[in-house]
Amino acid sequence: MKPFIAPLFEAIVNHTRIKPIGFHVPGHHGGQALKQPSWNDQLNDDVVDYFYKIMQLDLTEISSTDDLHHPEASIKEAQQLAAKTFGSEETYFLVGGSTSGNMALLLAACDPDDIVIVQRNVHKSIINGLKLAGAKAVFLSPQIETLSGLATIPSVQQVEEALIQYPDAKAVFLTNPNYYGISVKLKSYVETVHRYNKPIFLDEAHGAHYGLEPAFPQSAMSEGADGVVQSAHKTLPTLTMGALLHIQGNRISRELLRQSLAMIQSSSPSFPILASIDISRAMIDALGADLFKQSLESAAFFRQWLHRRSSVIREMKIEENSESGLRSDPLRLVLYDSSGKRTGYELLKHLEQHGCFAEMADPKYIVLVVGIQTSLEDIKRLQEAVEALESNDSTNKNSDGLMSDDKEGCALPAASIVPCHESRSISEPVSFARSRFKNKSSERIQLKDAVHHISAEMVIPYPPGIAILYPGERITAELIEHIQQLAEMGAKFQGAADGMMNTIAVYPE
Repeated sequence: MKPFIAPLFEAIVNHTRIKPIGFHVPGHHGGQALKQPSWNDQLNDDVVDYFYKIMQLDLTEISSTDDLHHPEASIKEAQQLAAKTFGSEETYFLVGGSTSGNMALLLAACDPDDIVIVQRNVHKSIINGLKLAGAKAVFLSPQIETLSGLATIPSVQQVEEALIQYPDAKAVFLTNPNYYGISVKLKSYVETVHRYNKPIFLDEAHGAHYGLEPAFPQSAMSEGADGVVQSAHKTLPTLTMGALLHIQGNRISRELLRQSLAMIQSSSPSFPILASIDISRAMIDALGADLFKQSLESAAFFRQWLHRRSSVIREMKIEENSESGLRSDPLRLVLYDSSGKRTGYELLKHLEQHGCFAEMADPKYIVLVVGIQTSLEDIKRLQEAVEALESNDSTNKNSDGLMSDDKEGCALPAASIVPCHESRSISEPVSFARSRFKNKSSERIQLKDAVHHISAEMVIPYPPGIAILYPGERITAELIEHIQQLAEMGAKFQGAADGMMNTIAVYPE
């Protein structure tokens, strides 16, 4: 095993070891504020036990810790080590999740009214980045994987057609892998976009582990992307909100990017989050592929167990092929009820009743992320939950051996999570300039009556956080039906004021 070297974490620990007297923020002063002599109940004892050690590491920008926005010491060294590990020319630590990286890339690449070519099924952070930049989006419809019915990314041909149709576009922004762990090879996309001398950015939020073990797909950085954003906290041992932004090549200004990051991120970043990114990178360097050995074995064990059973609970399948490089992440278990009896939301509730909490659910699927050090004991709990579900099914069968309330599959196909928009694969430019409707009042009406109105709010089923309707877009009857069906199945909505989606805000014609 290689030595464990984490300069940022070491700098923080070395500072605490001298038992400093801090006359600076934060207000808890290394956790000392928790030690109140009048506190004597168990709850307050728990607060001290859980948070005191964390607060000892929660420092501010002082001489011994460095400055995230102008790194010269431990943060600079930690970011340089991360760049080497992840194969970039330059890596920036993010304390605002992938959201901050996506926004910073757009702010650095775009001026107001500039066009960015974007796939339709993007995370809301990219849309918010377009708003901040005042840019326009040309949306590309995603491809639908045939077996799963799930959206991936647009085809290379679509990307090239968009570049030809909109030669002034400043960048192409794609998402790979998707929330379900489906990814494609990116080399042909990178070569195509670079042929038009444009930068290509990748939201690789769910693929921070890609390229770090032979069982995983290659990372977007290794395939030549100009800017790649990864949520280290999703699949690496990093605290929530810890993320990475990797850069290579000369198609984006590093100075503008640094300025954008300084605008987007807090001037008082969390040092525990920063240190956890450094620790994750140090673990990768020290352990290599062994870091993922147990998680891969646990995921494989569950798959083999599920495959041997004649269970209605099955794993999502895709048409993997070498030409497109379509692959599934081995650390994602995407399950569904093949009888169509239960939606993904219902499976989610069932697993939670047995102490197993999944990442997300949609009208058909439930997504489980197998984390580092997920054990066979953890997998056994999941197996017991599946067995309990099957046991419930067997007790509800009628004399013919059929489920008493069988129905012909889910009301919505898996692809129903994908926005229902016009069949055109390349949209006209959609302006996200905030001034477009700045002084225009809106009104709230019944969703069922909103056909042909212009939406005044974003509608985002969450998870996975993909907007199916943007402010300024025209509402169709198909979209209304789609939203109503998702609400009936238990989806939660963000962006819209009415989380039940009975009403919607629109701009009067």
